[in-house]
Parts: sequence; structure tokens; C-alpha cells
Amino acid sequence: MATKSYVQLRLPYIRIRHEMSCFFSKEFAAEMKSAQLPVLAGAELAPAQCLWTTGASGSVQLRMDELCPEQPITVHQVFTNTVQKYGKLTALASKRGNKWEKVTFSEYYHLSRMATKGFLKLGLERFHSVAILGFNSAEWFIAAVGTVFAGGIIAGIYTTNSPDSCLYVAKDSRANVIVVENQKQLDKILQLPHLKAIVQYSGSLKEKLPNFYSWEEFMGLGLDVSDRELDEVIISQKANQCCVLIYTSGTTGSPKGVMLSHDNITWTAHHASRAGDMQPAEIRHESLVSYLPLSHIAAQIYDLWTGIQWGEQVSFAQPDALKGSLVDTLREVTPTAHMGVPRVWEKIMEKIKEGISRCGYMKRKLVTWAMSVSLEANQRLTKDEEKSFLFTLADSLVLHKLRAELGFSNCVKFFSGAAPIGSETLQFFLGLNIRLYEAYGMSESSGPHFMSGPKAYRFSSCGKVVPGCQYKLVNIDADGIGEVCFWGRNVFMGFLNLEDKTKEALDEDGWLRSGDLGKVDEDGFLYITGRIKELIITAGGENVPPLPIEDAVKQELPIISNAMLIGDKRKFLSMLLTLKCTINPETTEPTDILSLEAVEFCQRHGSQSTNVSDIIGGKDKIVYQSIEEGIARANSKATSNAQRIQKWTLLGKDFSIVGGELGPTMKLRRPVVLHMYHGEIENFYRE
Repeated sequence: MATKSYVQLRLPYIRIRHEMSCFFSKEFAAEMKSAQLPVLAGAELAPAQCLWTTGASGSVQLRMDELCPEQPITVHQVFTNTVQKYGKLTALASKRGNKWEKVTFSEYYHLSRMATKGFLKLGLERFHSVAILGFNSAEWFIAAVGTVFAGGIIAGIYTTNSPDSCLYVAKDSRANVIVVENQKQLDKILQLPHLKAIVQYSGSLKEKLPNFYSWEEFMGLGLDVSDRELDEVIISQKANQCCVLIYTSGTTGSPKGVMLSHDNITWTAHHASRAGDMQPAEIRHESLVSYLPLSHIAAQIYDLWTGIQWGEQVSFAQPDALKGSLVDTLREVTPTAHMGVPRVWEKIMEKIKEGISRCGYMKRKLVTWAMSVSLEANQRLTKDEEKSFLFTLADSLVLHKLRAELGFSNCVKFFSGAAPIGSETLQFFLGLNIRLYEAYGMSESSGPHFMSGPKAYRFSSCGKVVPGCQYKLVNIDADGIGEVCFWGRNVFMGFLNLEDKTKEALDEDGWLRSGDLGKVDEDGFLYITGRIKELIITAGGENVPPLPIEDAVKQELPIISNAMLIGDKRKFLSMLLTLKCTINPETTEPTDILSLEAVEFCQRHGSQSTNVSDIIGGKDKIVYQSIEEGIARANSKATSNAQRIQKWTLLGKDFSIVGGELGPTMKLRRPVVLHMYHGEIENFYRE
């Protein structure tokens, strides 16, 4: 690489010039020739005696059988194959000021190798980690790929983590290097036993500390590391060895490090994405926006690894994406596919509802008509000619424009994952002619084990098992509901340094216990009904899954933001409720101001309340009566008296990530809520 100065190659950002393109292609061809690295020949496996391990340097037997006989390959093999096929295509796009800076796959590969050399120069040890703490960016991707190429292990850390939580992950994963986004994240990090360096990829360094590097400095560190030295490290890697750690949210204890192998990553990126109908670049150059936390398996497998697998263009949202700027990015990028967690889809739904309510009478009626036509058409398995004509008219006149305002004019696949999504949200988006394809899996299954898609869709179902994977239901009850268990090449290696927890997660034959309850219909579609740990067992011995009841309440009462059912080992069921309110765009904290939808609910029932504080504590008897009536309607659908809500209360503040009630992917943290609102809960059951 000595023929070009580092300044011409550093981020931000490569300038795309013909001269540099020629340089990259010549250098890459020479590199491939000299290294003689196998591209997609099956990777040699490390010796292994068991399906699981708990050591970072351990190896595992792969679940290869007649359903998934594909030869295992490493991350590097996938990437080199992608460069050969899609090298000139745009891989990464980042907005700097008003300009989008783009990086091709050839450039992405070379920058990853430069990062690898930097890590080797810093002394990254084999099977030690590089912890990455920051918002999604090209640097995050390059650091991650460079870590794997160097024989290290990626350990993403949520940007919302406390300093103690950050330090726990860094220490548990034996981080040699920590890559941070900015000063805010840097302030959370202290010196650790294994730590050799810190790299900051955004913003200026406030002070120069020993072993503390800017991104530009880091990318120049390894210029004297030879390609031969790097290639020897790459060739030594085996597909059944660990390259990624995903840390669980730790709602019931310390986070657990989920160990994923090269084969877990490469097999899942290939097969799960095809189950969702993601296309190789020679068929369609898929485009997506990266904004969900990459420390979570859903975003990492969807954005990072699938992007490399199929030659997709990944455009990075701004760090304030979830504070409101995401739609602006979507409008500029117009992705072909988009993934959101349920809470993101709910927030989009609420914004659309607010926009519709502000329309004039005629426009509001037109939108309502179009959405009702689309909902009916999408809920029918077959459409007669008249309905098809009305649907086409509604879509072309109204709905296409609504989708375009969201940035979805070119989007044909919409995914939801990481948590259950309510039927109200699913129905609302069907009204926009948007089918939300649910993915179901867990960190321990490298992400999706079941996938919905254009060819596998049922309303409220998680779809069918990913081809090549297997499932079984155990302890099935009279309704056909049992615990869902997984088998496949996507099943994890084990929990880092936690043998007992690993044995708990796997049965004696190596099947992964999900802890989720579900049933499968005659066509193979899975429906999740709840979680075993969340299952409420009343004092009378009645088993009550909370999700259907919570969903029913929210459907009856559009003023309600969060509903959490209480009643484990109690004489009756009760419920904590929060009201829909606006969010402080700077802090993302819930405010006291009711959302427009909540205000409209109040007005429809004769109330003039505009703030949460106007209502709680029984101040607004009209709203309280309306909620009581909504609870009664939900109770009327209960399958037994034991499944009826007897008492409820309105909390003074909505749940949030910053408040602690929601996890990083906005999933409800039930144990945390039980602890935080212990007093309110005990009031339900005082005689």
C-alpha cells in the first residue's frame, strides 16, 4: 500500500476517483494472487468434540445434516467472494454535511484490511475482543470486519449502557481495544486489565492520552504490517470458531455473552435473508438504512453481515434517528427494504395518525377510505375484480403518496423483529398497503429462525422456519401450544464462560430452548403466544399469557401507550397503564404533554385534558370512566374469569429507555417495571 499515502485512503472519506478505483482493483488483484486465499471453498474446521463450548478460543461441531449440507465458510471468504462479484458497487454511504460519501465493496475490503493491520499493531490477541461503543457508521462496520480478519471477537456495546455496564462487557470479553464514537462514550470507559488502546472515530480528541488514537491515526498504524503477516492470520481462522459476541440485555441478571461462530454468521446471513426475499446484487441492488443498535443481533445480521453477503448498499442514519431524523434519511435514501422493532413501527403509526388528523375534511375522508380498502384487500386471501380495481385506485391515488412521504416509495419489504408486535400496528400498516414481515429468533440463534416474507405471510404469524433450520414444540398443551426449540447451523456456540447457563439453554440432544410458547398451524406458520418466564400463574393455578390481554386493552383504548399485566401468584389480575405523550427530542424522555391521538381521544369523550398530569390520580373522571369501559370490553373477550382485569392504575410517566422500563430495542423489561412500581402493585392487593 506504499504507493499511495494514507491521507488519500483515510476516513472521512474516500473520494471516488478513477485513479483510485484503478489503484484499488490492481492492488486487490495482486493481493488475491499473492495470498492465494480460498474464496468459497469449504473452510477447514478446528477439532471439536461437542456442539457447544464456553471458551472464547473453543471450537464446536457444526449441525450439518441433509437439510443444511453447505460447506462452512469464514467471514473473510464471504467478503472476498463479494468483492470479486460486486467490487465496484456502493457498499456504504454516510452523510457528511449535505453530501453523501460512498464507499465501494473493493474500498470497504481494503479499509477493513487496514483496520486489521491497525489492530494487530496495537497487539490485539487472538480470541480477545474489540469492544465497539457508538452509533452506526462506516467506521463501526470497518472496525467490526477488521476485528474478525485479525482473529479477534467483536463485542458491541449499547450506547445507552451505563458506565458500569460498558465496563462489564469490556472486561467480560477481555477487550484489548475499545472503539468509541465520541467523548460522551469515551467518558464511560476506564482502564481495564486487558486494555491496550482506545480509538475514537467521531469528533475531535479533547486531550491526547497514552494509547489513545483518533480514527485517522489508528488507520495509519499498521502500514508497516505486511500483507503476508495479515494473510497468515486470516488463513488460520476456522469456520467453527468464535468471531462475534452478542450480549443479552441482562434484565434478570448480568448480561450473557452469546458466542457466534464464523459459520453461525455466514450461514445465517445467506439463508435467513433469502427466506425474507433479500436479493443478490446481480438481481437487485438492495438498499437499506442502518439505525438500530448494532450490538443487537437483529441489526448486526441484517445491516452488516447480510449487506456483505448480497452486495447491499447500507446508508447510515444520523445519530438522532430515533429522535425524529430517521424519516428524513429514508426520504433521501428510498431503501428497497426496511427493518424496525415494534416500538419504531408504533411511533411511525402515531405520527401518521397525527398527520391525518390535521388534514382537511375531504382529504381526511379520502385517506380513511383508501386505508379501509387496502386493509380489507390485504386481509383477504383472494380478491374479486371489483375489489382489485378499488384497491389499485386507492393505492395509486392516495397510499403511494403516503408511503413516499415516509421514504418508502421504492421499499418492497418491511420487517419487524426483536419483540412481539401488536395486531393494531399490523392492521394499520396493512391499511397503507405495507405488510410487516415478522422475523422470530433470538441472539442464541444468530437472529431469525422463522421468517415471514412475500412468499410466506400470514397475519400475526412469525412466518415459517428458515429453510435448513428445524424446530420442535415440547410440553404441548391441549391447545397445541408448547415451548419452541431450535436446531440448525444458526444455533450459538455457547455463553462465554458460563457452562451452567449454556447447559440450561440446550437440551441433552443440543436443541436450543427458546423459552417462548407458540403453536404452528397446518401450513407450518408459527404463532408466538408468550414467554414461559412471563407466563402469569395466579394463586388459583390459572396460566395466563400476558401479551394477548395487554394487546386487547391497547386496541380498545388508543390513549394507552403501554399496558403491563400483573398477577403472578396473586388472587386476581391487575394492570399498569401509561398514556401516550410527546417525547423530548433532545433527551428522548416522555413529557407531560399528551400526544395528539391522546388529546383527540379525550375530546371524543368530552374531556379537555391536554397533559398527563391533568388526568392521573383520578383528576379526570371522564377519561377514567372511558378507560374503565375499555377494560370492560377487553374483559368481555376473556376466556375465563381468571383472565379478567380486576384493578388498574395510570402511571404518571410513560415507559422509556432512559427511564429503564424499556431495553435498548424498546422491549418491555418486566422485572425492572415490577421493581420500579412495587408500591403501586402492592396497593392493588391490600385488603
